[in-house]
Formats: sequence, structure tokens, C-alpha cells
Amino acid sequence: MQNKKIWHGNPTLTDLAWMQYGNIGEVLNITIDEIKNDCLIGSMPVDKRTVQPFGILHGGASVVLAETLGSVASLLCVDSSQFIGVGLEINANHVKATALGRVKGVCTPLHIGGRTHVWDIKIYNLHDELICVSRFTCAIVAKSKLPIDK
Repeated sequence: MQNKKIWHGNPTLTDLAWMQYGNIGEVLNITIDEIKNDCLIGSMPVDKRTVQPFGILHGGASVVLAETLGSVASLLCVDSSQFIGVGLEINANHVKATALGRVKGVCTPLHIGGRTHVWDIKIYNLHDELICVSRFTCAIVAKSKLPIDK
């Protein structure tokens, strides 16, 4: 799938601005920074909100970044007026510690099907060294089926 456009329509960063408020992404200052033809790139600071007691990036914060990128990527692949992506499974391997700057996540598809999407998310430190690799599986469900309290 390399460099082949995978998105539904022509999404822009402006289209995603509403997603950055009122959720965990806002709390951790996760931003979506770039939409390429075949990947989504986002970032998050390494600061008091995202580190563990020893001052290094918390693995859970890396997982939040990975799931955020995967969920947004899935949403961009479907007709978002009718469907949404919800997480089914995520795993992460933390391969290097980092304590400074912002980390960058690069989310690329492994599988884009009608009912499930599988994403590969690699997270890099400010020196472009791999610090975490994650695989995220997302279920595609009709918005009308969501058990959202109103």
C-alpha cells in the first residue's frame, strides 16, 4: 500500500481540529501534524503529563498516542457521517526510553478492510530513534449502533 492514497475523500488537518478538544488527546497535548497519502503523523510532548515517576515517557502515554493515531486514521478511511472506528486490541513494545522534547508517531496501515483495520504505529524520539512500536486493531461500526448516552 505504500504511497497509495488510503483516505475517504480528501481530509485536511483543519477537518481534524475538533478532535483535539474535550478528550484525553487534549489532556496530553496530542496533535495530528500531517496527513500523507498512506500514513498519519502525530506528536505528543514528553512532560509532567506524560512521564512516569522516574522522569521518562510513560509506556501508557505512548499507547494513548498510538491508539489516538490509529483511531483517527480509521475514521479518515471511512464515511465518518455513518461509521466510526473503535479499538479492539492494542499492543506496544517499548524499545528505548526518552525524557525530552516531543515524540512523533507514524501510523501506517497493515490491513484496511470493511469491518476491521490494523495499524502499525512507530513512535520516535526527537533524534528520530525508534522508542515504541505498536499494533492497533480497530473495529468499524455504524454510528447508529454506538451505546452513547445522550
